[in-house]
This record gives sequence, structure tokens and C-alpha cells, in this order.
Amino acid sequence: MPSRRSLVSVPPASAAPDDNDPLARERAHLAASRAALRAMRADAEALDIRDVAANWVNAEVLASGIEARIASLADLADAPLFFGRLDYGHPVGAPEAEEDDTTGRLFYIGRRHVHDADGNPMVVDWRAPVSQPFYRASKKDPQDVLLRRRFGYTGGQLTAYEDEHLSDPHEAERASALLQAEIERPRVGPMRDIVATIQPEQDAIVRAGLEGTVCVQGAPGTGKTAVGLHRVAYLLYAHRERLTRTGVLVVGPNDSFLRYIQQVLPALGEVEVGQTTVEGLVARPDVPVRGTDSPRAALVKGDARMARVLRRAVRAGVRPLPDEPLVVVRGSRRWRVPAWEIEELVRELLDRDMRYGAAREALPQRIAHAVLVRMEQAGEAPDDRVQDAVARSAPVKAVVKQVWPAVDPAKLVLRLLSDPAFLAEHAEGLLDEDEQRAILWEKPPRGVRSAKWSPADAVLVDEAADLVQRTPSLGHVVLDEAQDLSAMQYRAVGRRCSTGSATVLGDLAQGTTPWATESWAAALEHLGKPQAGVEELTEGFRVPREVIAYASRLLPSIAPGLAPATSVRESPGDFTVRQADGASDQEPDRTVVAACRRALEREGSIGLIAADSRIGALTAALGEAGLPFLTPGDETSAEVRLTLVPATLAKGLEYDHVVLDEPAAIVADEPDERTGLRRLYVALTRAVSGLAVVHARPLPAALATGLEAAPSTALTGQSA
Repeated sequence: MPSRRSLVSVPPASAAPDDNDPLARERAHLAASRAALRAMRADAEALDIRDVAANWVNAEVLASGIEARIASLADLADAPLFFGRLDYGHPVGAPEAEEDDTTGRLFYIGRRHVHDADGNPMVVDWRAPVSQPFYRASKKDPQDVLLRRRFGYTGGQLTAYEDEHLSDPHEAERASALLQAEIERPRVGPMRDIVATIQPEQDAIVRAGLEGTVCVQGAPGTGKTAVGLHRVAYLLYAHRERLTRTGVLVVGPNDSFLRYIQQVLPALGEVEVGQTTVEGLVARPDVPVRGTDSPRAALVKGDARMARVLRRAVRAGVRPLPDEPLVVVRGSRRWRVPAWEIEELVRELLDRDMRYGAAREALPQRIAHAVLVRMEQAGEAPDDRVQDAVARSAPVKAVVKQVWPAVDPAKLVLRLLSDPAFLAEHAEGLLDEDEQRAILWEKPPRGVRSAKWSPADAVLVDEAADLVQRTPSLGHVVLDEAQDLSAMQYRAVGRRCSTGSATVLGDLAQGTTPWATESWAAALEHLGKPQAGVEELTEGFRVPREVIAYASRLLPSIAPGLAPATSVRESPGDFTVRQADGASDQEPDRTVVAACRRALEREGSIGLIAADSRIGALTAALGEAGLPFLTPGDETSAEVRLTLVPATLAKGLEYDHVVLDEPAAIVADEPDERTGLRRLYVALTRAVSGLAVVHARPLPAALATGLEAAPSTALTGQSA
């Protein structure tokens, strides 16, 4: 048996398994598990449902379910079926506990459940209760686990294992070498899952119940995005039927980010989770987004006060008193409802605070009921069919159209943003004159489709639409990079989970929009989840300690209330700050290209992050140097590992090595210094293994201070 807390590593072997060789036995179990998974998929593909479904609708639903099942059983060559093993039992010398189903058994923990032909588990899903101790058991609380074994893989081949005897009092607790190696493994391609490296504090968030909303404040590299995605996978496992019926959605900051994370859930066997941006969430065919707002206009349009302005505008069309009494003819008789009674019915509906459209649909029935009361008083015996007929009659429809006219959300917002008098009427006491002028269109459009709608305008239309008709709610929504949302955007997302729950992920220090939230309490209030708990992750697993320490110098200026993140990375990372010779305009570009060449000598992905205003010059410089590059969200390959990343698209992405061009330009591109420093903080923390900062202009004061005193092992070529 390997020594206590030992790491056993050998090169891949093709020899027959040796009963005395633990690694050979584990390889044999891996091969048998892969064969069992192929058999499970073959069984799913062989299902014949031609005579099972009662009709074509049921057949379509059943076929869709089988297709999803087949897709979830895919065997990914570079994703090992299992990454750990738990041996359960009672420690020697300990009091005998009550026997349970796990005592004396071992379980292989993997990305999905695999069973043999008899139904016996060969791999247990990482989300199953029996797998939880793999992430949470410790020497202080072994949770009946005698041995925890981690496996190491190279190119899909099982090459190492590491044992931890949790119930052995003589074994000292120490860091896992395999865990550290997995955390530091180079990133090439899209984001991958972290099921093999989930930490106890992350696991607690992942396995939190469905009913409550969870907000995660996470410093760069703490794995908050991965935690949110794995929480989705866990909730789908624990509440499959309910969430399949109500739906799950991941909302990210931009399309590049969504492309980056799109493979995580399929790798975990979940292939039916929707992904979109806030812009995609509120998109409507009648509101094509073609325009942009000034920062001032976007700030006002994103303010929560706009919800009250819209509410007033939507209800402004209601006229409680009709011009004349209602007369309904039924057969040879005429039934009269006076105007004052209709006014009472309208005011009653207004007082009930129903949605505009629901109240408008209820009004004809209320009027028809008043007619039926008169018919009954006259000795007639009308039934529900008569009431429905009266409600659909032309006189009643005419009255409803007059006192409670239909509202088109897009036309209403168009009028609000193009008619100064209409806006002033409904913004009185809410928006001052300067704010009203800021959001009014300079040139009113001819119609809805000709208007140059902005993203903020689309959110206003979505709010108006919800005031008219309730927005359907999903079972669970994951909102990532939430710190950048406006109050109105929070409301738009909140409507999609009004009867469900949410996982909110973000970092207040990375807020880079003019309307970025300053507190999670305010954000959760706008989302409609004020009772949600806030969990903070400060232990980083991605960013090297020297890099996060350097970036954290900005925290006192951008988020003074947040504690700096720490890093569990044993390697400090490659970190350089170089000043380019500014003798010519091309010299800074040449220095950046040279830094990219040095980075390409190392393994992994390389991100060249620069201010948006510098992208054109760097594109030309890379082309002249013959260095091919990708755009954010494109999958890297062995041939092309360099990505040119505008700073505004860097959020949420990660690269093994980052070359950061001209920090001062990143700051200067933003409307104010604080937002610029936050954008720079984001860019500095995208590195997994190494960071090279290249500058010709003076660095921001917080980053320049103390460089001359930094250890030469951490900073080379530094400049104050």
C-alpha cells in the first residue's frame, strides 16, 4: 500500500492489470467504466418509442428527452470519468456506529453516474449525497471516510493517485499535490469544469437549497463563475423534474463570455440549460437595438425611478368615467348601466393594483356581471354563458376601449422618450428637468421600427410590457458579473425568477459601468430578492499570489470596503513590469509584440489585453510581426494560442499568460478615473500563470508606488 498521504505516479502503461498494482487496478476500473457508459448510451439509442406515445405531441416530448439523455451520456476523451474515490468504514478503535449503506464500501466519484449491466454503480455522480464528503471531509471531521483518493490524468490516461487517510490520527494533514497540479494546469480553449477541485466553502454554495437565492461576492480567481455553473448542475440533479418543467437560465455579461463558458455544463451532463445576455433577455422583434446612449442618458434610464415613471405612463390612459351610460340589448329588452357604476368598477380595479392588461381583461366581465344583476332582479335566470355573451358584446367592448384602452409597450416608451410634455407629466417629482432632457431623443422617430433603440431603451420596453402582462418566471436564474447591472436591468432579470430562485455572482471591485452597483443589498432589492444571503469568497485558486497582490493595490481606490483576495497558488507566477522606450510611436507596439513572443514560448493560452482605443494599432503591429491571433470567445488551438482582447470584453475570461498593454490608456478610455481603475483591476486579474505589464506612459500611482523596492524574483524590468 502506498505511504500515508502519498502521491504515486507512473507513466501510462499498456500491460495487463497486476492484482498487486493499485494503479493497474484503477486503470482497469476506468476501462470497465467507459465500457459500461458506452453500453448505457447504446441502450438509450436503441429505445423504440414508435408505439409508446399516445399522440404526436407526447412522441415529440419523449423523443426530445431521449435525445438529451443520449447527449448527456457522451464519453469525453479528455474528461476522466472519475477523479476520486471514497472508502467508507469505521475507524479502528472507534465506538461502533449504526451500520448504514456506505459502511465498508468504496465509491468512485465522477462527472456522471455510470452503472454496470446489473445496475450496480461503477461511478457515482459528484452531486450525489454519498459524494459530498469528497469535498468536505477533513481530519477533524472525517464523516466516516477512511480513505480519500485523488487521481491524476495526462491526456486522458490515469497516471497517478494520491491517498489521504482521514481517520488515521498519525497522518498529518497537508496540501494535495494533485489538487494543486489540477488548479495550475494550463488553460487552453474554453472554460472547463472544476468538479475535481471544488473546495469546502465552494461546495456549501453549490449545494445550497433551491428555494433560497444566493449572492456570491467573489474576488478574481475565487471561482465564482464555476461555482454558479456547478450550482446549476447540482440543482438539476436534485430537482430534475421541477426545473425541467420551469426552466433554468444563465445570464452573462456578453456573447464572448457565454462562448467561453458554454462547454462547462455539457461536460457535466447538462445539455438543456439556456444561456443569454441581459440584452438577449429583453430582446423584442419590434424593438431593434441600433443606437447607443450617452453615459448620462444610460445612467438615468437605468435608475429605478424609471419604473415609477413607466407605471404612471401605462396607467395614464385609463378614464374612469365613460361619456355616457352603457346600454346592452338582449332580445326585446334593453339593460342600462349608469356611468357612475362603471366608474366604480374601474376605480376598484385600479385600487387592486392589478397588471394593466389583466385588469383590462377583467373589466368586461365586471360590467357584464352588473348587467346580469339587473336581469336577475327583473326575474330572469341568466347563466355564465349569458354573462360571457354580454362581456363580448359590441357596447361593452366600446366602453372598455374608451375607459381602459389597450397599451403597446414599445409605442408607450417611444412617446415617453420623444414627447417632452408627456415625459414631464409622468416624471414630475421623480426626474428633474436636466434628467428629463438627458433621456429625450433629439430627433423624434417616425415610428417604433424607425427608432434607434438603445439597450437601455429595450429594458424600459420590457418593464412596460411587464406592467401590461406578467412576464413568465423560470425556476432558477444564474446572473453572472451582476455588479455591472443597472437597477432596471436587475428588475428585468428578477421578473424572470419572480416565483423561482437565483444565484447572483459578482465582484463589487470589478464594476465598470457608470451605474455599477455599490452594494449587494441594493442590488438584491432591485432583483426582488431582498432576503437573499451574501456569501464572500476571498481565497483565490486562479490568479498567482504576486499578481493578485499587485492588482489589490487598487482596492483602496475602487472598493475600500472589500478585503484583498489571497491565493492558494504555491507558485508566485511569472510577473514583469516593463517600460517601453517612447523614442518613437512604434516602439511601445514593438515592445508589446516582443512580450507576446516571450509568452508564446511557454505552454498555454495567451491574452493580449489592451484599451479599446489601442486595438487598431496592436492589430496592425501583430499583423506586421506575423503573429496570428484570435478574438475573445474563439477557441484557442495548438496553432493559434494568442487572443487580442479589448479591455471592455476581458471580464470573466482567463488566460495562462497575460500581456497587459498600457494601463494608463485603459484608465483613460473610461468616463472617470474610478471606473477606469476598476477596468484596469479586471484586466490585471485575468492571468493564471503569468502577467507582463508593458507601458510607455506613467503607471497609475497605486501601481507605480513601491515597484523599485519589489523583489527581483517577482518583478523584472520594473519601472517607477
